[in-house]
Amino acid sequence: MEEAPAESFTETGTLGVEEEFFVVDDRGLPTAGTDELVYESEPPDLLDGRLDHELFKCVIEADTPLIEDPGDVAETVRSVRAALVDHAEAHGFGIAAAGLHPGAKWRELEHAEKPRYRSQLDRIRYPQHRNTTAGLHVHVGVDDADKATWVANEVRKHLPPLLALSANSPFWDGYETGLQSARAKIFEALPNTGMPTRFEDFAAYRSLERRMIESDSIRDRGELWYDVRPHTEYGTVEVRTPDAQVEADRVVAFVEYVHALVVDLAARYEDGEAGDDYRRELLDENKWRAMRHGREASFVTPTGETESLATWVDRESDRLGVDGLRRVFAGESGAARQRRIHEEQGGDALYDSLRL
Repeated sequence: MEEAPAESFTETGTLGVEEEFFVVDDRGLPTAGTDELVYESEPPDLLDGRLDHELFKCVIEADTPLIEDPGDVAETVRSVRAALVDHAEAHGFGIAAAGLHPGAKWRELEHAEKPRYRSQLDRIRYPQHRNTTAGLHVHVGVDDADKATWVANEVRKHLPPLLALSANSPFWDGYETGLQSARAKIFEALPNTGMPTRFEDFAAYRSLERRMIESDSIRDRGELWYDVRPHTEYGTVEVRTPDAQVEADRVVAFVEYVHALVVDLAARYEDGEAGDDYRRELLDENKWRAMRHGREASFVTPTGETESLATWVDRESDRLGVDGLRRVFAGESGAARQRRIHEEQGGDALYDSLRL
């Protein structure tokens, strides 16, 4: 396989947003629909070449065009979502969003026929067969490969609080998990997922990609499914942490933060900062706290103290000059909303509440 090119990293600050959604039926339950929506019909112009299916035929991904001005994020995200909903409705489907759909029964859902996914199912077996997850992925362009690798290293410590804010998957396979983001835990059952180690430079990351491919551990570079990675095809830092969201405003807030964070870190790299050397075990502990406790999580600092999510939100908002995180934190969490609706109104109302 061709080696990942450092030359793909050409511009800092550009954006791309990938959202995974559930295709649902009249009851709001996941149903096979990606063949019709991706392969057997013409999508609206905005979605041309920007739709794909995932492992299950009930999960569809919609990507934005390249966004050069961060001020265009809100309009672009909303336009892509509206076009997807219209496209689905024209073919008798609905679109829903959550990290895991509470009514999805993985044993009853159809897997995609795409050779890449059939290969993964054959190789990975049970963990991939049950992987009914849907996430939000944010790409931010970085103009140098070593810089992108350093930025990805530094982003890691911010991912557990970001996951806690985005937690929107308390149910899995019809079961109340007691977690706020069960999606993160289900996805971590796959190989090459979770919090990556620190890479010394881009050559070290590229060496890992090459070794994994040559040893037949992965079939392509895209199968390194870490929570953050320098994306060697697009020339971006890709953050893959958040659960999928019902509200476009929350997506916009998370994109605003990730963009500001990456641009700030890129400038710090240029200023010669050495960066932090967080232990992987500490990062994993903080991610677990986010999965389990969501808004109520506190996070362990390198000095052994703990910091609340509220403190992190205030500090990051002030430091980077963003306001979306505070609005998300002030509202009801996705996980709490799902539990409340389920308890007060039942399953059908919960499924309906996840529709876009």
